Amino acid sequence: MRTLGEIRRGFAAHTARTLSPAASRAAVAVVLRDRPGGADMLFIERAERAGDPWSGHMAFPGGRVGASDADAQRAAERETREEVGLDLTPAEILSRLDDVEGAAPGYERLVVSAFVYHVDQPPALTLNHEVRDALWVPVHGLLDAAHHVPYYWPREQRESHYPGIVVGHPERQVVWGLTYRFLELFFDALGLPLRR
Repeated sequence: MRTLGEIRRGFAAHTARTLSPAASRAAVAVVLRDRPGGADMLFIERAERAGDPWSGHMAFPGGRVGASDADAQRAAERETREEVGLDLTPAEILSRLDDVEGAAPGYERLVVSAFVYHVDQPPALTLNHEVRDALWVPVHGLLDAAHHVPYYWPREQRESHYPGIVVGHPERQVVWGLTYRFLELFFDALGLPLRR
C-alpha cells in the first residue's frame, strides 16, 4: 500500500478506539502528502531540551492539549502549525488512530490521540525552536524490513531495546516508542502489520 488512494480506501471502514480522558492529554498529526512514487509521511526530530522526556526523539508534530483547544484534533492542528508552520485547517482528514496511553518514567498518565491528514502540495516547512529537523519519508519504506532496527535506550541503570525504524540519519533518526506504536496502529488499520 503506497498511494494515497490506497491509504484512503484502507481507512474507509476504520473506527478508532478512544480512551477516557486522563488528567493530561496530548495529540499528534500524522501528515501525508502524495508524490509520484507514492505517499510520504512527515516526521520531526525534537530539539534537545532539558526537562523534556522525549528530547531529541523522532515524533509526529503535536503536543499537549491546552485549555484554549476545543478538542484533541484542534490541539494537533495548532501544534503542527506552531512546530513546522503547516496549516492543517484546509487539509483532508483521513482518519483517527486508536488512542494510546503512555507516560515517560516519573511522569503522570497521558492519553495521546493521533489524527491522519492529507495535505495537497504542502509549502516549505518553517521549524520553531522545539524542532531540530523535519523530513518526509516514503510510506512504503516504513514497511521495508531493511529499515527495522532495535533501538537501545538506557533506563534505570540498564539498557532496554525496543523496535525501531530508521527514517533519516541512521545514527540518530530512529522512530521508536510511542511514535512507533502509532505507526503500528496506522498500518494495522490498513491490514499491513508493521512487524511480521
